[in-house]
Amino acid sequence: MATESMETQPPQHVETVERVVVRFAGDSGDGIQLTGNQFTTTAAVAGNDLATLPDFPAEIRAPAGTLPGVSGFQMSFSSFDIHTAGDQADVLVAFNPAALKVNLRDLRPNGMLVLNQDAFSGKNLEKAGYTSNPIEDGSLDGYQTFAIPVTTLTRKALHDKGLSSRDVDRCKNFFVLGLLFHLYQRSDETTVRWLSKHLKRKDLADGNLTALKAGRAYGEATEAFQVTYQVEPAPFEPGVYRNVMGNSALALGLVAASLRSGRPLVFSGYPITPASTVLHELARYKEYGVVTLQSEDEIAAMTSSLGAAFGGALAVTATSGPGLALKGEAMGLGVMTELPVVICDIQRAGPSTGMPTKVEQADLLQAMWGRHGEAPMPIVACSSPGDCFMTALEAARIALKYMVPVILLSDGYIASASEPWKLPDESELPRIPVNLITAANNGEYMPYKRDSKTLARSWALPGTPGLEHRIGGIEKEDVTGDVSYDPQNHQRMTTIRQEKINGIANDIPEAEVDGPASGRLLILGWGSTRGPIAGAIRRKRTEGKQVSWVHLRHLNPFPRNLGDVLRKFERVLIPEMNMGQLEKLIRMDFLIEPVGLHKVQGKPFLSQEIAEKIDELLEV
Repeated sequence: MATESMETQPPQHVETVERVVVRFAGDSGDGIQLTGNQFTTTAAVAGNDLATLPDFPAEIRAPAGTLPGVSGFQMSFSSFDIHTAGDQADVLVAFNPAALKVNLRDLRPNGMLVLNQDAFSGKNLEKAGYTSNPIEDGSLDGYQTFAIPVTTLTRKALHDKGLSSRDVDRCKNFFVLGLLFHLYQRSDETTVRWLSKHLKRKDLADGNLTALKAGRAYGEATEAFQVTYQVEPAPFEPGVYRNVMGNSALALGLVAASLRSGRPLVFSGYPITPASTVLHELARYKEYGVVTLQSEDEIAAMTSSLGAAFGGALAVTATSGPGLALKGEAMGLGVMTELPVVICDIQRAGPSTGMPTKVEQADLLQAMWGRHGEAPMPIVACSSPGDCFMTALEAARIALKYMVPVILLSDGYIASASEPWKLPDESELPRIPVNLITAANNGEYMPYKRDSKTLARSWALPGTPGLEHRIGGIEKEDVTGDVSYDPQNHQRMTTIRQEKINGIANDIPEAEVDGPASGRLLILGWGSTRGPIAGAIRRKRTEGKQVSWVHLRHLNPFPRNLGDVLRKFERVLIPEMNMGQLEKLIRMDFLIEPVGLHKVQGKPFLSQEIAEKIDELLEV
């Protein structure tokens, strides 16, 4: 175990490594997310591939030093293509005993442990449930432990800056950031620019900058760190990249859909974790004609979106599981009126309030059937932060082309995680057709007269001369749109609405198999399981094991060839962060018996968990 020493040492050895997983953990007030984001941005600028996993406490402000109040941020950066933030951390930075207790199990054996020694006082140890000080009792002997008086050193560095003691202590995360920059040969430049641009209080910006440089100086001077590490840039395709979070990419994709369709974007939403940042992001794009409304509740958010769609806008709303339930009746109205709305469900752990800041994929069946009556809707799912952009475009394309509400499933992991994202060229983005009409046929407008191929009804803007019409929630007569209680008409309209959804299968790509087209084992995934599945398959293939993989974007309808693909394999494994929802749909639709791998812990899958299940199935 190492403690503070500032004796001058011989030059440190630099070791090149391919991948590093770092986790920062502490109280919410310790600036954990800011520290993680700064380290992430620096890795992106250095050209590394990366993936992040923010982990927020559910409580708005849990008591300091307690287990429920621990905030975490894990990031992995590498010199090769990666898909997850890593199964186990190589480095754990714990700002207090509670952070250590919550996160130590995820640090690999002999991993590096950096502790703020000042925080390991009797009171903090008691809050975390320790009966002895782990720095002193030998329980950390299996790790490379560096107990550093971070608070004391930060105070020494800032003693003449004129800051309050509270403000000085707020700078200790930048001391640690400077130390990590030294350990991994990172430049300060990106963070220095950020401090100058984003901290309005110049004295606090100067204090953080001083702490940052003090942390680097400590790392250079102390005898503890005799080895530093270098991670070379990853080989990216040529192009312009930015580090993007899932909800940011989702917002960009929606704006792009508005521009490619020529329809103004109107977003109406009610704040709910982890969907709120979609509203925040879209509010930044007013120069592109984006209109954002914060509604008084989820029902108002959905119904005002329908009003915007009736008025000719690309209408969007965003929520999480509880809000999707509240929107159910109005979503049925959208099915009946056949209006184009994109409904983004950023899933979280439930039921009820559940664990609002933790991840789950438990809304698939609610998206399929969470409305009364026969109310079918298309469903698409994003699989990574960057993929949110193209999935948003696809959801808007389907909604506008087929005149139907579309559910887009993301989740809390994708929403808050980040990765390098190559900006697409505008010419690569599809134009989105819109079924707007400007004049009635034969002088009379029939709102439910349909396109013979898509079965989409036409879209007339209110106020257009000759296209006056009325729509609503009561069943419509075919073609005319008049109110109808006729039994045979209801049968026909219900069938048409279902056939319209079924027909979308002819307008989406077929399922593509990664690996052999037939064999002993296929992994079928959807959503944010993509990264862990990719990591597991890479690991097994390097061992010479044959595993194929299909990852679904379209969940209703399924790709038209999916049944044929699945039947070519002896076993189909479906990893899901639920109790087997896609598994049930696959069994019901294709009469095969898939194997489910279920995880509902509020955490993403580890690649190792999927790899172990692959081994188990291949040994049978």
